[in-house]
Amino acid sequence: MKMLGVLLLLLTLSNAIDLGGEEDEKPCDYNLTLEPRPHSVSILEFGAVGDGRTLNTLAFQNAIFYLKSFADKGGAQLYVPPGRWLTGSFNLTSHLTLFLEKGAVILGSQDPSHWEVVEPLPSYGRGIELPGGRYRSLINGYMLHDVVITGDNGTINGQGSVWWDWFSSQTLNYSRPHLVEFVSSKYVVVSNLTFVNAPAYNIHPVYCSNVHVHNISVSAPPESPYTVGIVPDSSDNVCIEDCSIDMGYDAIALKSGWDEYGIAYGRSTTYVHIRRVYLQSSSGSSLAFGSEMSGGISKVLVEQVHLYNSFSGIQFRTTKGRGGYIREIIISDVEMENIHMAFGASGQFGSHPDDKFDPNALPDLDHITLQDVIGTNITIAGSFTGIQEAPFTSFCLSNISLSANSGSPTWVCSNVSGSSDSVFPQPCSELNSSYSSSCFSLLTVNGKTAVL
Repeated sequence: MKMLGVLLLLLTLSNAIDLGGEEDEKPCDYNLTLEPRPHSVSILEFGAVGDGRTLNTLAFQNAIFYLKSFADKGGAQLYVPPGRWLTGSFNLTSHLTLFLEKGAVILGSQDPSHWEVVEPLPSYGRGIELPGGRYRSLINGYMLHDVVITGDNGTINGQGSVWWDWFSSQTLNYSRPHLVEFVSSKYVVVSNLTFVNAPAYNIHPVYCSNVHVHNISVSAPPESPYTVGIVPDSSDNVCIEDCSIDMGYDAIALKSGWDEYGIAYGRSTTYVHIRRVYLQSSSGSSLAFGSEMSGGISKVLVEQVHLYNSFSGIQFRTTKGRGGYIREIIISDVEMENIHMAFGASGQFGSHPDDKFDPNALPDLDHITLQDVIGTNITIAGSFTGIQEAPFTSFCLSNISLSANSGSPTWVCSNVSGSSDSVFPQPCSELNSSYSSSCFSLLTVNGKTAVL
């Protein structure tokens, strides 16, 4: 009988969703070791002045141009000492560490002329907020390999209040910039830093592989419009862990392109592992999937998360014309408090980049597991409103307990099907079938999390 049990376990594991990446490991499972770079220079050596008023864009650009010569000699480090270092946009290079000492603050200029306007991303076809180009991010990496942005809790401050005012008054000509953006890059690390007041997104890896974001703090005021923390976008093998994020809109949002442009580009966001994070979002969702998801989002594992003081806890967003898919998602071991809507899945969310989208490009939401969740002061337990022509399928709910200060949290469902087990309050009938063998769950084997 013991041998039969082992065989059954092996059979189950062989039929599991593989949430690992290369070498069959989940993105957060590898040991992160940052070797010291053999060459290091200070931004002071290039004439930078840390008084918060002197513009240091040229100093950053010249320093990184100099350090580029060490790429084939083990790489190099750019050291930023304590001070307030005002700058416009600048680019990084491969095999580089940007290190911010404790007390070092990189300040984004509030003059738009210090932020170059660049072409839109091909998977979006236009700026996300306005047609045409977009302002380049403060710190950029394009087609890089082995790049680290880290420090001793230094700060990157986007000084975004002017951008929020321009956005709200509709006086911008281009979409707002982000703080850090990596495009088509591999082996990227962002760690041990504080990010505040981004004009829009804080960290945006797009078309990237092997991205590790850990031990960072990210914040913007509740009234900051559509500010977002970390946005993995058409990227794979992404680890986000041990972070605290408090944003005006979404804390973490997974994306993969917009309508016909995302479908044509065809790069998914996949193999993402998120764990041990504290997330707050004033007007959006603590954890969001979409709504720009036309390249697909799959194989995402989220565990040990605390969501609080947010409009929505976990939300899946899409609409007709998106195409793509959101599937093979497991979210487990979640604490929620003071959340208006614990779970959401909407098939009528978001706009279109132009009138060239295909209204018959219907998204696919399937095989999504939500389990081991405790929520207090919840108003709406779940709102699942799918698409009539393409209902959401195989939502699996297990071991969930949600409570409100008065009465019970409510459920709203249409064009969705799924199953549930040990869920309170009892979900709507569409999600109330017996727990299905097609649902996925987590199992700890030898101290590691396996996906069943």
